[in-house]
Amino acid sequence: MLNNWVVMPTCLPLVLRRCHTCASDRFRANGKFRVNANHKLLDAWLLVLCTSCGETAKLTILERVNVRSVQPELLDRLHANDLGLAAELLQDPVVQRRNRIALDWDDAWRLDTGGSGHMDREAIDVSVRFAARIPVRPVRLIAEGCGLSRAEVERLITEGKLVSAVRLSGKLSCDFTFTLKR
Repeated sequence: MLNNWVVMPTCLPLVLRRCHTCASDRFRANGKFRVNANHKLLDAWLLVLCTSCGETAKLTILERVNVRSVQPELLDRLHANDLGLAAELLQDPVVQRRNRIALDWDDAWRLDTGGSGHMDREAIDVSVRFAARIPVRPVRLIAEGCGLSRAEVERLITEGKLVSAVRLSGKLSCDFTFTLKR
C-alpha cells in the first residue's frame, strides 16, 4: 500500500537580503503590495519588512509595464494585497533573480503524513508530494515522517534498506517516492 505524504507551507518564508539600515539579512513578507501608475506605465512592488529594525524594502514585481499588458485579474490581486499572490511571486525564480533574493524556509513548512499507521509493516512505499517548491533534505523528511533519527535514516540508506529513484542526499523540492524495508 502506498502512503502519501505532503510537504505544506505554513507561512511565507523569510526573504534573505541585506538591510541597508541595520545590516540584517532577513525580511518578512506580509503580503502587502505597492502599485504605482505613471501615465500608461505601471510599477508594482512586494513590500517586505526587516526583522530587526522594521525598515521597509521593495521587491520589484512589475517595472515600467504598459497598463494594457497587465491582466485585470493580476491587477485586482495586487490591489487587494492577495497573500496567495505574494506566496506565488516569492517562489518565482524570475522575481528572485531580479531582486537578488533567496528564501529561508526554516519553520515555514510542515510534513503531513496523513496519520501513517503502517510503519510497522515489513516494507512501506511512500510518495512525497510538495505543495510548494520548498527545498528540504529527504533524509530529514523521512526521519520526521517515520519517527527515526537522521543518523538511523542514513544507516538505512547505506545498508540498502531505504531506496529511491532520486538521490536522497542534498535538498529536493520536487515530488519523489521511496521504499523502506525493515
